[in-house]
Amino acid sequence: MKRDGGILVVGPAWVGDMVMCQSLFVTLRRRHPDARIDVLAPDWTRPLLERMPEVTEALPLQVEHGRLRPLAQWQAVREVRRRGYRQAIVTRRSLKSALVPFLAGIPQRTGILGENRHWLINDVRAVNGESHRWAVERLAVLGMEPGAAPGLDGVPWPKLVANAEAGAEAERRLGADGTGSVVGLAPGAAYGPAKRWPQAHWEQLAAALTRSGRRVWVFGAAGERDEGEAIAAAGGAGATSLCGRTSLGEVADLMARCEAVVSNDSGLMHVAAAAGPRVIALFGSTSPANTPPLDRRARVIYRALECSPCYARTCPLGHLRCLTEITVDEVLEHLEEGAQASGERQ
Repeated sequence: MKRDGGILVVGPAWVGDMVMCQSLFVTLRRRHPDARIDVLAPDWTRPLLERMPEVTEALPLQVEHGRLRPLAQWQAVREVRRRGYRQAIVTRRSLKSALVPFLAGIPQRTGILGENRHWLINDVRAVNGESHRWAVERLAVLGMEPGAAPGLDGVPWPKLVANAEAGAEAERRLGADGTGSVVGLAPGAAYGPAKRWPQAHWEQLAAALTRSGRRVWVFGAAGERDEGEAIAAAGGAGATSLCGRTSLGEVADLMARCEAVVSNDSGLMHVAAAAGPRVIALFGSTSPANTPPLDRRARVIYRALECSPCYARTCPLGHLRCLTEITVDEVLEHLEEGAQASGERQ
C-alpha cells in the first residue's frame, strides 16, 4: 500500500466508548475531509465501525483486557508501518494501547498522558474529568486543536447509519417479526450488577409491554442468554430474546426499527441512542453527568441518592436502592409520554 499520510485512531475496547468515539471521527472528518481515517480496534467492533461513514477502514487488533499478546501487537505494527500514517490518536490511557503507533514510527502521536507513557505520546493533551466533564467530549477533543474545551453541545453526537434492509432480514431470520411496534430491552451491563436494574423488574416490564400490544426484543451478549430468555418468557408470545444471537451491527440495525429502547447505563444504551430510537436510560452506580445517552429525546431515570454515584461494580451498602427504587410504572410512564409526543402510537 502506498504511504498516504492518513490518520490512525487506536480505538477503545468497550462498546459504549467505541460508539462515543464516532464524535472524534466526525471531528477529524470535518477538519480533514479528504484524509484516510483508519481505526485499530478489536475485530468485534468492526460491525459498528462499518456503520460510521467517517471511518475509511477498520484494522483488527486481537488483544484482550489486561493481556499484552506481543505477536498480535507486532503484526499490527507491521501493517501500520506499511500504511505510513502521519498521525496516530490513542483514545485509551494504557501503555499497551500506545505501543503500536510508537513502534510503527508514526511521527505525531496524540493522546492523554497516562500509565507513565511519556516516551510513547509526543502530542500530549491535558484532558481529564475536571477539564472536560463529559466522556464524549474527552474523546472528541483529541481531534481538535490543543486546548479545546467545547462542552457537550460543542461536539458532534454519534449517529450510526443503520442498514434497513439488513435489519429487516435479521428480524425475519431471528423469528422476531410480527405486528405492532417494538420496544427493545437491554438488561445487561458488563461493568457489574450495580449498573443493572433488577431482573424481576425487567420481567414485569416485558409482560406489561406485551399486554399493551407491543412486541419486545431483548438485546444482550451470549453471557446474558439465560436472563434474556427469562425476560422473553415473562413477556409471552410477543417477546423474543436476541441475546447472543446478533452482531453489534445487527443490534444497531434492529434497534433502529424499535419505537424505543429501555437500557441500563451500558454500551448498548449508547448504541441505541446513536441508532435512532427513543431511549429510556436507567442509571444506578454511575452518573448521567458523565456518560448520558446522546440523543435529545432520551430520558434518564436517576435517583441521585446520597451514596450516588459510587462507581462500584457491586453495591457497597448491599441495598442497591439507586436501581430497586426505579419502578416499572415509572418506566412505562416515560415510554407513553415519549410515544404521545412523537405521535408513534395512535
